[in-house]
Parts: sequence; C-alpha cells; structure tokens
Amino acid sequence: MVPPGESPNRAGRPRRTRSETAPAPGRGQRAQGRAGSPPAQPWRLRLRAARRLGLVAVGMGASLSLLGLVWPPGDPADQAQEGSSQGLKAELPSRPISVLVIGSDADRRGAESNGAAPAGAANSDALMLVRLAAKQPLDVLVLPIEAAIKLPGTTQPVALGSLYRRGGAALVASVTAELMGLPKGQPDRYLVVPRLALRQLVDGLGQVEIAPERAMLYRDKSQKLQIDLQPGLQQLDGAELEQLLRFREADGSEEGRRQRLKASVPALLQQMGQPRQLQQLPDLLRSLQDKVETNLSPNEALSLVAAALQPGSTPRFHTMPLLPPLTAAKAGAKPALRQLAGPVGQSDWPQI
Repeated sequence: MVPPGESPNRAGRPRRTRSETAPAPGRGQRAQGRAGSPPAQPWRLRLRAARRLGLVAVGMGASLSLLGLVWPPGDPADQAQEGSSQGLKAELPSRPISVLVIGSDADRRGAESNGAAPAGAANSDALMLVRLAAKQPLDVLVLPIEAAIKLPGTTQPVALGSLYRRGGAALVASVTAELMGLPKGQPDRYLVVPRLALRQLVDGLGQVEIAPERAMLYRDKSQKLQIDLQPGLQQLDGAELEQLLRFREADGSEEGRRQRLKASVPALLQQMGQPRQLQQLPDLLRSLQDKVETNLSPNEALSLVAAALQPGSTPRFHTMPLLPPLTAAKAGAKPALRQLAGPVGQSDWPQI
C-alpha cells in the first residue's frame, strides 16, 4: 500500500503510443456518496453473522465438494465445448458463480511481512466481488477498503480492508456476504492475488494497454518502491501496472485507485482475448496456481475466464456508495474510514 505524497518532479519516460495494439475498453463509472453522517455505522452485524464467522472457514474448505457439479465431469480445459469463448477450450459454468478477489499488499503468498506501508502482516489492498455466468456479462463490484465495518463483540469500527489481516479470506467473505445480502454459500470461491502473481500474470500476457490519467511520481526507500508513470495511452508491463494500482493521491483518498482498478479489468480481459494469449492461458493459469491463495482449481479458473471472455461481453461495474469521511486524511496516515451510504445490500447486484 502506497502512503500519500509524491516525490519531486523529474523527467518521465517517453510515452508509448496507441498504435502498438488495439484500443482499450472504457472504464466503469465512479462511485458516489451523500454528505452528512453519524460517526458510527447505522447497522450492526447480527448474531447470525457472528455464527457465520466461525462456520465460514469450514464452508470455504467444503465448497469444492459442494460445488463439484457446477462443472461437468472430465477436464474442461481439454474439451472443446459449444459455447466456449473465442476458441478457448474450456466449458462454461452451468450456473452463475461469484468470486471474491482479494488484492494482497504482500509481494508473495505466505509472506510474514507485506513489505509495504504500513508494515505488518499481509492486508487487502483491493477488493472485488465478481459474478460470472454463461451468456451473461461479467459483473464487477469494487469494494471500498476504507468502508467502516462494526464486527460483533467490538466497540469501534474497522476498515473493510483490514479484515484479511484479522481473519483471512473467510472473514472477508463472510462480511461481504452480510453487506451484500448474498444467498447462503456465497461467494462460491475466493482468490487472493499477491503482488508477484499480478506482475507474472501481466508479463505472461505480454503487457496491457491502459491510459494513466496523470503523471504519477513517487519514491519510498523503506518499501523499495518507485513509481514513475506518465499520462496517456501506453503499454504497461507487470511492474508498471502494479505501480498504477498502488499509487495513492496525496490527500490519502482511495477513489482514484478504485477507478484505476476498474480501468485495469477490461484492459486485462482484452489482452487475454488475443488469439496468441488464448492459446497460452491454460499453461499461464496453472503456473500461477502456487502463487495465489484460492479454492479454485486450474480447470475451474479456466472455465470462469472463458465466461469472462465471451464474445460481445462488456464488464458491468457496480458501486457501493460511501458518505464523505468525517475527518480529512493526513499525509502518511491510513485512509479515513467512511460510512456506507444507504442500507446494507445492493439493489442492482444480480441475484445468484
């Protein structure tokens, strides 16, 4: 996680041109909130949420067997099936599947320290809930990591982004399900992506085309982090896309990073859909299996990628509106907590 602030301006690298590849898809819309809020959440996670926090770890482990029939018997990655995406040899899931995606601020899976700021155990630097289904567009909700959450048995709210450090993917999944009012057993799967896995994914795809909206210059010796990006449409490798997603504005707000994450999703999908990359995807996903934390098998992952790459499908982005922060963020401090605007649950999120 990048602390607020920027280094003094210095000469940037030459901008790469749009002509190097096909145009990138557009970005998702910006989340909006309402002004004026009490200092604490207007809701409480009920006793059933507390019970779920104890049971969800078992549920995560059991979900592979419970959902085994979602994908028909056999090896979907080796079967050409009607409805497969753009020649990708993978069966589409037989029903909609929801996946909680956690972007870890640790560099590697199982790292004792995140090597980021603030230093400590691995935390979630980005959160997404995605829904994939045959013959339907990809639905993406970028969850606000600074959303204030009141856990059972606690007196003070904590940031949604801090839950991975407190209770792992199980706790994040349980609270997300409670916030969204998801049916029992949702999300179906989870995927924790450390920074190394992100870099290797992008480099395995051969860069992505994306347009930073402004110059981004930052240096932090304690993190061994240097960000140097120039505005305009260009090709980014894995390290550069990591810089784009880690950069935070000087005021400490997270909104800019959410918008850049939304822009990165269609850019990655566009690159995955290129003919050469389609041929390499099965091997690439298998090579990343031990770099991530997930209850997805390689064949399940390939099936869901095929669903995301269906011809003519454009990602639909959803929002979880927030009220303005009660206090202004300070340079070098964590993002200020923000209260959810409105009732728990998302009226525009598809019912699974």
